[in-house]
Amino acid sequence: MAFILICTVGNFLAAQDSVKVSKVVRSVAKLKKAVDSNDNKAVADTYVSLANDYYNQGNYAKSEEYLIKAKNIYQNLNDKKNLEVVTRKLAQSQEKQNKIAPAISNYSMAAQMGYSEKSRAVNTNDVARLSSPSPEQKADAIQNNIDISKKENEQTALAESYSQLAEVNLQQNNVSKAEANLNTAYTISKKEAPRQALEINQKLANLYVENRNFEKAIEAKKKVLKEDFVKENSQEKVNQIQELADIYLKKNDPGEAVTLLENAYGIALDKGHTLEAQKSVKKLDSLYDRAGNTEASVKLYRDFLEKLPALVSKDRSLVDSKILEDTEQRISQLEKEKELKDELIRKKNVFNYSLIGTLILLTALMIFIFMTLKKVQVKNKKIALQSLRREMNPHFIFNSLNSVNHFIATNNELEANQYLTKFSKLMRGVMENSTEDFIPFHQELDLLQNYLALEKTRFADKFDYEVEVDENLNLHSQQIPGMLVQPFLENAIWHGLRYRTGKGFLKLEFEKEEQYLKITIEDNGIGIEESKKQKTRHQKTREGRGMKNTMERIRLLNELYKKNITCTVKDKGNNKGVLIILKINLT
Repeated sequence: MAFILICTVGNFLAAQDSVKVSKVVRSVAKLKKAVDSNDNKAVADTYVSLANDYYNQGNYAKSEEYLIKAKNIYQNLNDKKNLEVVTRKLAQSQEKQNKIAPAISNYSMAAQMGYSEKSRAVNTNDVARLSSPSPEQKADAIQNNIDISKKENEQTALAESYSQLAEVNLQQNNVSKAEANLNTAYTISKKEAPRQALEINQKLANLYVENRNFEKAIEAKKKVLKEDFVKENSQEKVNQIQELADIYLKKNDPGEAVTLLENAYGIALDKGHTLEAQKSVKKLDSLYDRAGNTEASVKLYRDFLEKLPALVSKDRSLVDSKILEDTEQRISQLEKEKELKDELIRKKNVFNYSLIGTLILLTALMIFIFMTLKKVQVKNKKIALQSLRREMNPHFIFNSLNSVNHFIATNNELEANQYLTKFSKLMRGVMENSTEDFIPFHQELDLLQNYLALEKTRFADKFDYEVEVDENLNLHSQQIPGMLVQPFLENAIWHGLRYRTGKGFLKLEFEKEEQYLKITIEDNGIGIEESKKQKTRHQKTREGRGMKNTMERIRLLNELYKKNITCTVKDKGNNKGVLIILKINLT
């Protein structure tokens, strides 16, 4: 019954973790903060911190678990510098567990990612150390790392390299050299890495035992028991005493072993180390049984069961074990929360990107439709402008033909021929330029002069005219709207000068005014108001359409080409004529 109870307690206590609780709890607080803020970099950094804590306490499996998580995050973040460090640490954790193949793979990856010559060299040497077929090649790789560690003053790495070199020495059956390298590694590590020093000390003790040099093995264990990092840690002190007792048993000295185990049992009871006390009890029971001392065995069990409640209540490691268990569950919960957040963020991003994509497509479609409509509008405006440009005032064509008919009827063939020549030239010029919105200035000037010459032929006794052109205007390079001025000239002749009692005068002037072409049309006809009084209804309709078309042309030109064309028509009053000013932006 007592034995079953002890086994049950032992199994329960075996679950306790050796990682310092306070460090783990602090790391969990950092992890929660990182998860809440969705800071993946901080999450990975916290995993690394947890992994290092477990590694330093010798829990390499747990260290590997967190390093893999950190590595995956750094890969997603493309954080190559931290990825290199974590990959090397992962290889070291795997090597400690004798997972050689994955360790080689990660050392190799770290070497490829190396940001410094030193980093690449160290990782490459570790690959060679684990994969080289001969001990000599392994030793060379380790020696290279020893040289680098000395140069960089990296004591922990240096101690590890000496320990690795000792393993190669044993493969070469060079026990003395292996002993020397382990002693060197122990001396270096005990100053900065107690956990490493304990592992090296155990290797050294095992080496002595395997070679049946029990005195040196005992000496090595007694030496470590004198170290401050063992004396100040009662739990580790008990463990080392138990290991020393095992050496005495192998030496076949059960008496000394019993004394050491009783001492270890007493310290465990006093300091509240249940697991260590139970372990001492089991070993002592085995020794008592071997010696046939049943009474001592029963007495020991009774003592242990009697003191067990107080021992358990005093054992802080049991509370720490529960805290660590809860902490691991909390970490698992935080990881699930992070996965959920990441999934929600992913779905949100997918939705947002889909929405943005849809908006972009709709915007592109709207822009396409707008541009298409704009092109259609521009095309329609150009068609309308072309249509307006091709319209000649019916008065001009009809009256020109009547003039030809008049010249022929009066047997004035010469005048008729001359008129027809000028008229055909004017019509040819108008038709040639009918497809263009703008024509060279000199062509427009020729058309207007031809037109005025025709009207002068018909109304020789009604008006004289004058055309003035500013010498600052470039007649050949400058482009202006074709036949835009003609309707105003026609109005001045047919509705102003034609009805004068005496001979009138028409002046057409082109001048440059800053960036504008200023066109002035001035006559001394009867004026706008008097002309309206004398027109028939049919004449009013014809004139209204002609001027409306001209104004529409100006509006369309301004909309299409931003020429900022302005037109002012001013009746000078008292039958003194009309002043018209057109301004066209030349830029």
